[in-house]
Amino acid sequence: MTMPIVYIVSDSVGETAEFVARAAASQFDGGQVDLRRVSHVHETSVIDETVQSAKEEGALIAFTLVLPELRAYLTAAAGEAGVRTVDIMGPMIDALEDLIGQPPHGKPGLVHQLDEEYFRRVEAIEFAVKYDDGRDPRGLTRADIILVGVSRTSKTPLSMYLAHRRMRVANVPLVPEVQPPDELFQLKDKRKIVGLTIRPEKLNLIRQERLKALGLTPQASYASYERISSELEYAEEIMRRLNCPVIDVSDRAVEETAGIILEIVARKGRQA
Repeated sequence: MTMPIVYIVSDSVGETAEFVARAAASQFDGGQVDLRRVSHVHETSVIDETVQSAKEEGALIAFTLVLPELRAYLTAAAGEAGVRTVDIMGPMIDALEDLIGQPPHGKPGLVHQLDEEYFRRVEAIEFAVKYDDGRDPRGLTRADIILVGVSRTSKTPLSMYLAHRRMRVANVPLVPEVQPPDELFQLKDKRKIVGLTIRPEKLNLIRQERLKALGLTPQASYASYERISSELEYAEEIMRRLNCPVIDVSDRAVEETAGIILEIVARKGRQA
């Protein structure tokens, strides 16, 4: 059996129609559909070519055309050719026009302008996940913010919170036995580095709770005062070498610390 073909026709990118088509296809066994996107359609000649191809291949046309004249042309051309179409955007636009009592803008691509912030946020979240916990030092040059600190100073929660503010954040754990990546010291702009510190007694409590959650004894060296003091001294030395601002997160919520970091970044921008 040949794979069914669906042409995605749009006067913008066509992501909306493709998403709907894929979601619908997933409801069938196999869920495999050959989606062929025809984007940025502004001429009827492109519609004619697409309708002809769909006719020859027995394909379906799904479209998101916001310009009324293009919608009408495609519907008429497909009807004459016997090609089935699905107007994904049109009925909703018509219904909202009736509900709101005013005509639509009829301008392609508005949804993507509105979604631009969303996509930047998604990119930042993916960045934070990829470059969490020093996994790949190559991300340091691309980051907007780099957080450094010992374990359990909220580096990962802060990275994710800031990612939702569309900031690309990488974080690097500071551990005495592991030399920080050379890329950290070779950065041209070290002003994007922010150090995180915490009071020893606070870190001791946090680490004890972490060990309990993992089913381990709270007396492990990870939570000992000796180990914690050693790590904090090492981290302090690295932060001095980096000459970066340092924030004490001991009694601060993630949101509060993030606000301070964003202010540091804003101040850096004003000084640039």
